[in-house]
Amino acid sequence: MKLKVIVFSGLVLSAAAIIGSSSVIKESAEGRTYSDVSLVPYRKVGILMGCSRHLSGGKNNLFFSTRTDAAAKLIKAHRVDYLIVSGDNHVAGYDEATDMKNELVEAGVPADRIYCDYAGFRTLDSVVRAKEVFGQDRVTIISQEFHNQRAIYIARHEGIDAVGFNARDVDTYNSLRTRVREQFARVKTVLDVCLLKTRPKFTGPHVRVGQNG
Repeated sequence: MKLKVIVFSGLVLSAAAIIGSSSVIKESAEGRTYSDVSLVPYRKVGILMGCSRHLSGGKNNLFFSTRTDAAAKLIKAHRVDYLIVSGDNHVAGYDEATDMKNELVEAGVPADRIYCDYAGFRTLDSVVRAKEVFGQDRVTIISQEFHNQRAIYIARHEGIDAVGFNARDVDTYNSLRTRVREQFARVKTVLDVCLLKTRPKFTGPHVRVGQNG
């Protein structure tokens, strides 16, 4: 009986944490995400949130293509002047930032408008490093809406004036695992920001966007 009570209590607490964290994050991003490129307020810099080009089975990752497409649209519409492509490059042969940069160049974005952040291991690192390494406190974050909301929540706690441009959604079949993982990521994010005061794994030398590529 005691085990059932413990298990039930744990499930209730977990559900409450997920619902509460999601609510706080959505509220923080209210009115700050855009799906129409013509409505996105101008920012000098956009942060493209990294992901892998391919899934584990070798299939193309739709999150990769939709995010890079959204970033190219922002540049071409003159809603941002530069892009920080922030992704994971912790092991040899895996380089999200360079893959995204190459895709953007193929889409017609000038290479000198793109800055790679190779230490964007997680959303918190990407957002905080945009300010601490790249010196930006007004940015447009580029990802799917659910991810933009979480990144904006982090940004606002860091004193960054952030808006989000929503990349096209990926269908449920191809995004279910990501969306489930997002619910737990939101709980972790609130804990990181409010309780653990988590900082990026690496900082590094300052990069002046627009002056050195």
